[in-house]
This record gives sequence, structure tokens and C-alpha cells, in this order.
Amino acid sequence: MRSPTGYADLAGLMTRMTGDEKHEPAATSTLDVLWVLYDRILRVDPQHPDDPDRDRFLVSKGHGPMALYAVLVARGFLDDHLLDRFAGYDSTLGHHPDRTLVPGVEISSGSLGHGLGLAVGTASGLLLQGRDARTVVLVGDAELDEGSNFEAIQYAGRAGLSGLSAVVVDNSSASHGWPGGIAGRFTAEGWVAVDADGRDHDDLERAFRTAHPDRPLAVVAHVEPKGSHR
Repeated sequence: MRSPTGYADLAGLMTRMTGDEKHEPAATSTLDVLWVLYDRILRVDPQHPDDPDRDRFLVSKGHGPMALYAVLVARGFLDDHLLDRFAGYDSTLGHHPDRTLVPGVEISSGSLGHGLGLAVGTASGLLLQGRDARTVVLVGDAELDEGSNFEAIQYAGRAGLSGLSAVVVDNSSASHGWPGGIAGRFTAEGWVAVDADGRDHDDLERAFRTAHPDRPLAVVAHVEPKGSHR
């Protein structure tokens, strides 16, 4: 197992994974968000990935997992040699992350529209267990078109799930856009919502640390990915 490394190593780690390049923007647009979460926010331990009191990080936008795998290697959850076999026949690192195969992965994802609902259930379960662990879910802007997400946003706001945070990576890929902004959709349902520069690590940390007593938090991370949007 390689020793944990820093942000500067992520680009090199990602270049070791190939295949399904049409989803590369889905990965690169999330890289900074993922790093800030794992480096500054999440209470997780690669030596104890199943600690019941760990924070839970769910990637709903699971169809571009290369950035997630790079960050998990950099933080010591995975051995870097696994990257060279990415998406191979016998590889544990697939085009969608598999929670049964990859340490640190909380849900098997990639079919859009499910992660936010699963995060609501996870946050609710932790609350009932009396744990103060935080649940964070990453979704894409276009993914919010799914009706299941709208229901999850409504319920979480009304239930006052303060242990829940959603980070929406806004790379302008939603077909119809978001008149009034994505944050307004969350605040209308009782969330605290803040906008952030999705490439600025200090601004992202500020957003994730925004106080939100008795309400869930939504962070809208605005990015402009290289290449086509996805």
C-alpha cells in the first residue's frame, strides 16, 4: 500500500486509468471537490474504512469514478497498482464504483437519480442510531432532473436532516438549465444552500463548513470542465 500523497499527485494518478473517455469530464469536474472533502472535511480513516462512526460519502455521479479512485489512492484507501488495471476483466475498479469491492466506497452507483435518496436514508439511520456522523452525497446538476431527487430534497428539508450535506457539481450540463440558480431549488425546500467555486479549495471548505442547524446543507460547486460536458 502506498503512503498517502497530496493534491499534486492526483493528475498523474488519473492518467494511469484509461477507457470510457466520454465520461472523463464527469471525473475531472469533481476532482477538486473530492480532494477538499477527503483532505479537509470528512472524518474517515483508511485503516478503519468500516468504522461505524465514520462520515459517509456517497457518490451518486458514479459514471466517472476515475477521480474518486485517484483520491482514494492518494488518501491511502487503495494501492496505486490497482489503477493500472482499471476496468480490466478481473479488476476491482470498474467504470462504476462497487461498494463490495472498493474500500471507502459507500454505494454502488452510476445509474443517476438514486444517490440523494440513499443519502437521505443513510442520514436518517445515523440519526436514529444516535451517531453524529455526517452524510455527504455528490450529485451532478443534470441529475437533479430526476424526480426521485426532487422527492429527496423535499423530504430532507422538512425532516430537518442537519446531518446531511449534498454537493451539486454544476458543469452546466442540465438540458434546460436552472432559472434562478440551483441553490434556490434547495432553499425553497428548507435547506441551507451556498454557492462555491468548484476549483477553489478554500472556497469549497468555507461552503462545506457553513453552519446549518436543524437543516440540511447544499453546496453548489460551479466548474467549467475541459472538453464536452457530461
